[in-house]
Amino acid sequence: MPFDLPPEFFVFVAIGLAAQLVDGALGMAYGVTSSSLLLAFGLPPAVASASVHAAEVATTGVSGLSHGLLGNVDRRLMWSLVLPGVLGAVAGALLLSWADWAWLRPLVSAYLLVLGLLLVWRAWHGRRREPRHANNVPLGLGAGFLDAVGGGGWGPLATTQLMARHLEPRIAIGTANAAEFFVSLAVSAVFLFTLGISHVHVVLGLLLGGVVAAPFAAWLARRVPARPMMAAVGLMVAGVSVYNLLR
Repeated sequence: MPFDLPPEFFVFVAIGLAAQLVDGALGMAYGVTSSSLLLAFGLPPAVASASVHAAEVATTGVSGLSHGLLGNVDRRLMWSLVLPGVLGAVAGALLLSWADWAWLRPLVSAYLLVLGLLLVWRAWHGRRREPRHANNVPLGLGAGFLDAVGGGGWGPLATTQLMARHLEPRIAIGTANAAEFFVSLAVSAVFLFTLGISHVHVVLGLLLGGVVAAPFAAWLARRVPARPMMAAVGLMVAGVSVYNLLR
């Protein structure tokens, strides 16, 4: 029997394209953007979260490859984030099945709000220092865990923290995107084993839109000057954090 795509399939393609443009260019918010739009479209939260994580495997793969080809990835830094990120993500996905971690979101939002405002301040004053590469294990563990239990969070935490360490914005964004592929793969494998998968047309739509947008978003991250990009990331992080705190 042929697989019939429903009329709203192209709406999901558009959602995936828009979300990946934001995520690939600024290093975050694929989950936040796509999940919010899917919920606004009427999908249940569990379906939206599962669909986003499944689609992210392909979109983060293409995004990471595109950033790598454009020279936006510090490979040594990426691998130092991958292993702790995967461990944190697997632990979070397994714990999510029996514990409620909703209390963690306000604390993380408050922390990200401070980091976001710090990035805006640095972009405004134009102060740069030598980048720091320490403490990658706790960063990977924390960002991976948050991504699993919170339905997203690798980008806001990892990218923002790397920028706060004075890494060049395009390197922070590209490296975080490349490492996110392995984290998304681990989370999706656990969710597939424990929850299964449904709404295939939603996943395919998000995946197709994201894959189309990923190379252009990576090119955009390389072309935009560092200070405006840092300010944009800071404003996005601060805005999403305020929204989450108010909610």
